[in-house]
Amino acid sequence: MAISMKPFMYALIAGLSLMVAGAALAQSGDTSEDKAVAETVEALKKKVIRLNRDLFILEEDLLFPASTQFAVFLSVDTGQFLKLDAVKLKVDEEVVASYLYTDRQVRALERGGMQRLYVGNLKTGNHEVTAFVEGIGPDNRAYKQAATMQFEKETGTAALEIRVEDSSSDYQPKLSIVEWE
Repeated sequence: MAISMKPFMYALIAGLSLMVAGAALAQSGDTSEDKAVAETVEALKKKVIRLNRDLFILEEDLLFPASTQFAVFLSVDTGQFLKLDAVKLKVDEEVVASYLYTDRQVRALERGGMQRLYVGNLKTGNHEVTAFVEGIGPDNRAYKQAATMQFEKETGTAALEIRVEDSSSDYQPKLSIVEWE
């Protein structure tokens, strides 16, 4: 059963907004009262931001407990032999993530960015992860490559990285999946 804190967060924000609007309407025109109301509004804004952050953290902890949490990241070290277009991720024969990339996103990945491709829950035991990468390869031809990895999920958080790299030895992109320690 998934528990979402969003309805609580929206109700809280709506209530605080009403308080701020009420305080603004109750202003008399006195500048000292205007400053007091402005300070109160600013303090309320800061509290809402802190509460929003705390609710997000709580929601993440409830949805993805550390004992079953599983994450997959994507890194790209290419540019010469592959122009990335799309990535698809399967966990135990089920498609869990699929992305089409813009030129801007590809440039960010090529400059060293890392994308959190998937976060979810996974039972302990043996699992299979398959990544499919599509793009424009050498000689401006359509390119598609897949990599599969069998791994054992233990108690605690597990993280994998899909690496797309240029291989100068055969002038082809190389796809691999590695487990983070």
